[in-house]
Amino acid sequence: MTAKLLRGRTLSFKSRPQARDDHGSYVYEEDGALLIENGRISAAGAYSDVMFKTPIGVEVIDHRPHLLMAGFIDPHIHFPQMQVTASYAANLLEWLNTYTFVEEQRFADPAHSARFAKLFFDELLRHGTTTAAAYCSVHKGSADAYFAEAARRNLLMVGGKVMMDRNAPEALTDTAQSSYDDTRAIIEAWHGKARNHVAITPRFAITSTPAQLDAAGTLAREHPDLLIQTHLSENNAEIAYTLELYPAARDYTDVYAQHGLLTRKMLLGHAIHLSDREMDAIADAGSVAVHCPTSNLFLGSGLFDLKRLKEHGIRTAIATDIGGGSSYSLLRTLDEAYKIQQLRGHRLPPIENYWQATRGNAEALGFVDRVGTLEPGSDADIIALDAGATPAMQIRMETTETLEEELFLLQTMGDDRSVRAVYVAGEAV
Repeated sequence: MTAKLLRGRTLSFKSRPQARDDHGSYVYEEDGALLIENGRISAAGAYSDVMFKTPIGVEVIDHRPHLLMAGFIDPHIHFPQMQVTASYAANLLEWLNTYTFVEEQRFADPAHSARFAKLFFDELLRHGTTTAAAYCSVHKGSADAYFAEAARRNLLMVGGKVMMDRNAPEALTDTAQSSYDDTRAIIEAWHGKARNHVAITPRFAITSTPAQLDAAGTLAREHPDLLIQTHLSENNAEIAYTLELYPAARDYTDVYAQHGLLTRKMLLGHAIHLSDREMDAIADAGSVAVHCPTSNLFLGSGLFDLKRLKEHGIRTAIATDIGGGSSYSLLRTLDEAYKIQQLRGHRLPPIENYWQATRGNAEALGFVDRVGTLEPGSDADIIALDAGATPAMQIRMETTETLEEELFLLQTMGDDRSVRAVYVAGEAV
């Protein structure tokens, strides 16, 4: 694997910005450079400084005036739902039963899973997403196809076979025992192979019996390094039904806590309608509330209360949630997140939004030493962003004077057309 030097305007985060003018939270170089050797960033900084560390004859790839950042990270997305996106439904439960459960049955076919694994990663990379945490279908073969394709492309990906033993079509249900056995087999086959990471994946409390959540809890104790992903408090009807199914639980969050799943490794998709008690429990456990703005708006689920979650000390992430979400683009997702906070009377600085989509999401997944920054030693998963990708953006760029204005323009008007280059472990894809 040959060395290369990327030149461009570089932006990388050191911590979560605490204010619009928190310049100490990030490193920006107007003329920056990244030296890539053996798939990792070996030096980063001003171009004039990095050039001194660069071996003679190394290829220089000049991305100026584009912005070089760590690749986007999507911590909540559904691999089998590419053909569910843009399905017309009134709410979450109607959407699941009418479209999603029908589509996911097709992933029993290994050839179908293999085809869509290729399409899925093509789409992520086209939008600048280089790492994701995905739900596969209930079929073990869907996870095998997902991880095989990720390994072939040398992508750092998280995935898990959905555990689902009730309240779904018979063709989409497993059992507590089979879900445990299949997940164990997937862990043995794929976890730590290439850049793959397996996640324990009970879909949500409605589609798992107490026995299955116990099985998930057993997996979590046996493999404490594994992430756990599920859904929590997406809409009020879901919450009410969950409490009917689990009458001994104090609330929805308590369902997962009672089965040993509420840990620092847990990714809680949506987490919209939470009591103070639930927020305190999530904060104490160190679990992550994953905001899915385009999905929440599309299905009319509710408005994520970022300010209140932060006040409770809860770790957060941001995700597309394809196919409930309506765009694969983290730029489009950041735009909708901004609008939701506007409706809640909370001004969300673009600098914090971009921290969340890169380093913040890497911290949520526990991968910040590998991805999410341009720090030396990090895997060289890098994107080049163009804030003048369309005629309308070029016109607006004529009056853009600051980095904040440029980032805000990118998130407001940008999409896959703004992603000019993508590198995975240092290789252009």
